This record gives sequence, structure tokens and C-alpha cells, in this order.
Amino acid sequence: MSAFEIILAAAIHLTIPLAFAALGECVAERAGTLNISLEGMMLCGAFAAVAIGTATGSPTMGLILGSLAGVLVAAVHAFFSHFLAVNTFVVGLTLNVAVLGLTSILSVAIVLSPVQISQWSIPGLSSIPVLGDAVFTQRWAAFMLLPLIPACWWLLYRTRWGLELRACGENPQSADVSGIHVNRRRRQALLFCGLMAGLGGAYLAVGEVGSFNDNMTAGRGFVVLAAVIFGGWRLKMTLVGCLLFGTADALRLAMPALGYQISSPILIAAPYVLAIAAMLFLAKKQRAPKALSKPFERGLV
Repeated sequence: MSAFEIILAAAIHLTIPLAFAALGECVAERAGTLNISLEGMMLCGAFAAVAIGTATGSPTMGLILGSLAGVLVAAVHAFFSHFLAVNTFVVGLTLNVAVLGLTSILSVAIVLSPVQISQWSIPGLSSIPVLGDAVFTQRWAAFMLLPLIPACWWLLYRTRWGLELRACGENPQSADVSGIHVNRRRRQALLFCGLMAGLGGAYLAVGEVGSFNDNMTAGRGFVVLAAVIFGGWRLKMTLVGCLLFGTADALRLAMPALGYQISSPILIAAPYVLAIAAMLFLAKKQRAPKALSKPFERGLV
């Protein structure tokens, strides 16, 4: 394989988990919820996927139930932030630390076996020169993105639920007057985000890596947050942001393998520096949902 093919293949592999999580985060933020616990959702999904895959001998079952583990974290987040009125940022950061500690302890206490879902190649397309093998030969769950992307777009922009959800992110007081249960819609968006983030973490574990390592998400949840800002809270550009950050991460892995001698700390920091730069330069230029990260209380303007 040429250097371009190696980097392209690595970029796509590293982008896929980000893309799954970004679909959910984009929906959650359009509802007005800035989901800081995304990292914990992904990490919980990764651990659950490998643990369940080890217990059942089925990586597919691990992938499915790993996705639901992300929903569990989202449910805890929603309970504390909506029913107990705890600051959502505090809840998110606490959950991230709690999941990191819990998965680290359990990974030592439980014997985890390597588990990985099978790889598929699309006949005909996988034989295209340069792009074929890198793009059209993937672990089978990666191809779930093909229907999920248009489905999320349709759900967000072509359904009554999506209209109500976006109204909650723009003007929750007006949405409430219209009869929309604002916090319920935000909880639903957060649970959907948990499902997609859990799927992203589960795919990273049983799709790309085939095992679980401590803190294996390594800040990818925060990179997804940056991708949503980079994309201006639009699905298409958010996915472009995921590809950009995935490519930066791929260069970190591919450059030494290709014989380029670059300082290891620089390569490790590159994706995160790029994410920070994107937030720094684009956060003020893009229009976020007006009520993003603002808690809703009925009667307050």
C-alpha cells in the first residue's frame, strides 16, 4: 500500500467511532444540552462491549449492549441534571471521572478476552484502485453509518419531534408555551446521544481494537464536542470535522510507520491541539443554539 492509502485507511478507521458519537451529540446540542459526559458514555460503551463479548462469546452482542451502556450513563446524567437540578457541567465531569475509575477497576478484576466483529468488503467497490480497500473494506458495524446519517438528518429536520427538539434548543420558553415538555425533549435527545456515543465506544473496542484498555477513548469525547462546534451544529459539517480530527490522529500513528521521524509528544498532542484551535477560531463565528447549556425552568425568561 502507498503512504496515501495507509493514511487514508487509518483516518477512516479512527473517524468512524467519532462519527457515531457526533451524530448523537449534534442532536443533543440542538436540543440545548451540552453533553460533557460524552467521554464517559463512550468509555462505558467500550468496556461493556468487551466485557459482554467475553461473557457471551459474541462480539455482536457486546456491540449492542455496549451501546445501551451509553444510554445508562445518559440516564444518570438526565436524572441528576433534570430531576435533582444539579449543574449539568458538574454532572458531566463527575460521570467522566467515575466511569474512568470504575472501568479501570473492573478491567483488573475481570478477565477480558480479545473480541472483534468480522470484516466485510463490498464486492466490486473494494477493488477500486487506491480508495477501494481503504474505504470499502471495514468492520461490518462501520457500514451502519450509511443509513444512520440520513436517518438522523431526517429525524432532526423532517419530523415533528425534531422540530420540537430544535425549538427547545433555540427558545425553550416559547416551546413550553406551545405545549412542548422542554426537559422531556432534552432528556430524549440526551438518551439518543448516549445510545450513539455508546455505539461509538463499543465500535472502537470490538471493531477497531478488539480489546479494552484503560482510558482507551483517550479524550475522543471532547474531540467530538470540538467537531460539533467546528461543524456549526450541522450534521454534514460535523462529520467533516470528525474526518479532520480522525486524519490528524491517523497521521500520529502512520508517520512513524512510514519512516518519518517526528517528536512523539508532538504527534500525540496534534489531534487535541487541532481540536482546541478549531474551538478557539470557530466558536465565535458559528451560531450555536441560543439556549445551549442553559437550564430550563418554567416561567423564567
